[in-house]
Formats: sequence, structure tokens, C-alpha cells
Amino acid sequence: MELLIAEVSRYVIIILFAVYTFYCFRAFARKTQEGKDRVFRIQRTLNLLILMLCGGVLIIETKELRYVFLLLLELAFCIGFAIVYRIFYKGLSQLVLNNMMMCMSIGFIMLGRLQYEYAIRQLVMATAAMGICLFVPLFIERFTIWEKLGWQYALVGILLLLLVFVIGVEHKGATNWISIGGIELQPSEFVKIIYVFFMAAMLSKTTGMPDAERKERFKNIVVITAFAAVHVVILVVEKDLGAALIYFITYLVVLYVATMQPLYLAAGLGAGVGAALVAYRLFSHVRTRVVAWQDPWGHSDREGYQVCQSLFAIGTGGLFGMGLGQGMPSTVPVAESDFIFAAISEELGAVFSVCLILVYISSYIMFVNIAMKMKKRFYKLTAFGLSVVFIFQVFLCIGGVTKFIPSTGVTLPLVSYGGSSIITTIVIFSIIQGMYVMNGREEVIRVEQEEKGSGRSTGRKADKKRGSRR
Repeated sequence: MELLIAEVSRYVIIILFAVYTFYCFRAFARKTQEGKDRVFRIQRTLNLLILMLCGGVLIIETKELRYVFLLLLELAFCIGFAIVYRIFYKGLSQLVLNNMMMCMSIGFIMLGRLQYEYAIRQLVMATAAMGICLFVPLFIERFTIWEKLGWQYALVGILLLLLVFVIGVEHKGATNWISIGGIELQPSEFVKIIYVFFMAAMLSKTTGMPDAERKERFKNIVVITAFAAVHVVILVVEKDLGAALIYFITYLVVLYVATMQPLYLAAGLGAGVGAALVAYRLFSHVRTRVVAWQDPWGHSDREGYQVCQSLFAIGTGGLFGMGLGQGMPSTVPVAESDFIFAAISEELGAVFSVCLILVYISSYIMFVNIAMKMKKRFYKLTAFGLSVVFIFQVFLCIGGVTKFIPSTGVTLPLVSYGGSSIITTIVIFSIIQGMYVMNGREEVIRVEQEEKGSGRSTGRKADKKRGSRR
């Protein structure tokens, strides 16, 4: 009976998620607000159906009452914050909110499948982050200091990264965690947001200079690049290669968008290739990951073990998966965080995994749309920088799991287990939402002022006509 339920449920789950993914892109085609609202209502309904179906399967599989409690908590989380966020973020992007809730729901499901305690801790961290982020629109709209700061962001970020050399804790060969009162945090996860604010603030000021000050502008870009390089070098020394790569690529892309100079992009890519070769020569853990990527099967008992197990899991799942609770995801090392995509592929299948990638892509497209609509250059670059951080992290995680690129040890946003990861990703989504809300309000005010202005001019014309008649 349990096998029959697992067999039927896996197809239903895939169909529901495929429909949800279809509506992610359907929302862009809808022209009327009524049509868009209908799409978003369907998405929220599908999210809850998937959550209830998967939760029910886990309850049947485990026969444990605590999974009923877990399902109720997950439903309360999704329903509660879907309502509360629309109150605090008036005029928000519903697609961004729905995708955020869906990705977290998938994370709760898979973590509950792997270990009950993982899902509970993730729920607690997500609830705390969502609660704090309710005030993001207030901070963005009321405080204009964000774009006035510049070097302060860089100094704070560098100091936080340097903390690992004082109170650092080693994990998986990298000293990139700090321990405070028994709570372990990853500074690089939080600093990447500050880092984007630094880039946006400095580059918006520099690129806004007149053409007559080209030398001064180039000098500023060199100094900004040097500060960005300090962030990357610290992360390399910490052996946090995934974060270093995210920081490097994000700066390179934002610099190009801010200046539109292909030469900067080419020079940055050349410097990146050179740095990668140096890192390969200097650090043994870099060589280990490259070996595991080049020939995992030849080193399946050592360096390539994790990648081989990941590929076995993905291959075993096939198109439609083994069914929730029917696979063996625990055979993949660190399946709850860095390699959770392999666990998803094994139990829910390649079709489900591809749909998840498409959900991430639709979120990124919406982020870029929001960035393009921002009037102020600082907010435009900030939104764009955060979108690059988000999508490039998705690429690194999935690319490492599938052997497309060497594994870099980064998590899958909103899905993987980890307090630092889910908190910072929720903050990123909330900052972009806050900017979207602020821009919408400014647009409404502008339209109202134009209507008032046109009304006054019409009134003056009417008065002139009356005067001429008299």
C-alpha cells in the first residue's frame, strides 16, 4: 500500500509542480492585473497542495505523529507569511513572493525527509528571517543613508570576514565559520549583501562623473577594484572558494553593467583565469576538487566519492524519481546542504529538478526586471548585484552536483539546510521586494502629480477662454 501511494504521489507531485512552473512564465505574458492575480492565486494553491501531498506521504512512510506536527507548522508558515507579507509590502511582486515560498517549501519537504530535526531548525531560522524582513520596506524607504555610504560598507565587510581568523571554526577543510555563544555563523553569507551595497554605492557615484573627469573616474574604479579584491583574497585564504567565486563574478558583472566597458570585463576574466591557476598550484584542496571533477570514477573511493554518489543518485532517480521516501539520499555526503539537489533528483526525478531550475530562472528574470525599473542608479545596481549573487550561487551548486563544474561547496538558495544561507537569501529577496514597492509608490506619486499638473493647466486654459469671451 505504501509503495502504491509513493508511486502515484510522485507523478501527481511532478504534475502539480510542472503546472506551477508554467504559471511562473505565464505571469509575464498576462497584461491585465486581474489576469496576473489569477495566476498568482493558482500558484499559491499549488504550493499548498504540493506541501500537503508531500507531508502526507512522509506521515504514511514514517508513521510518526511528529510529522503531522511538522506539516501543520509548514502550512502555518506558508499561509501566514503569504498574508502578512502582502500587508507589509503593499504592491509587492507576487511572483517573487510565491517563488520564495515554493523554494522554501521544497526545502522543508526534503529536509524533513532526510532528518526531522533539520526541517524544524530550518523552519525556526526561516521564521525569524521572515519576521525581521517585514521591516525591510521601512528601512529602504525611510533611510536615505544607504546610497550615501560607500567605503564604510567595504570596511565593515572586510572586518567581518577577518573575524574567522580570531574566532573561526573549521568545516570541511575551510575556516569560514565563527562561533558565538554556541551559535555558528558563516560571515561570508552576510557580507555578500554588504559587498553588493559597497559596489553599488561606489560605482553609482563614480560612473555618474562627467566625461571631463575620465582620469579621476578610472582612478576610482581601480581603487574600488582593489577593495573588492581584498574581499576575494580573504575568502581564498579561508579556503572558501565558492564564496570567493561568487564575490568575484558579481563584481565583474556589476562593473560591466555600471561602465559598459568590455575591456574591464575582458581584463577581469583574464585576471580570474590567472588567479585560478595560482590557486591550483598553491592549495591542495583546489587540486583535490579538480581531480574529483576530471575523473571521479577513477578516484571513487577518495576524492571523487561525493561526486560519484551524487551522479548515482541522479541517475537512479531518472525522469520521475523513486518516489518521496523510496530512495537512499543519505548515501550522498552532505545531502542536506551542498548536495541536496542530488537528493531531490533521486526521489522526485529529473523533471521535478528541471522545473526547480526554471523557478529559479523566473525569479532571476523578475529580479532583473525590477532592477531595470529602478530610477536611481544606486538601487538599480544593488538590485542587479543581488540578482547575480542569487543566480550564480544556483549555478555553482547545481553545476557542482551534476559534475558540470568542480564542486565549490555552496548551498542551494532557500532549499539547502543552513541558517546563514536561508537568512541571507530571504534578506536578498526582501531587499529587492522593498525596492520594487518603493519604486511602485514613487511611480504612483509621479502620476498623481502629473495629473494634478495637467488639471491646473487645463483650468488655466479654460479661464483664458472665459476672459476672451468677456
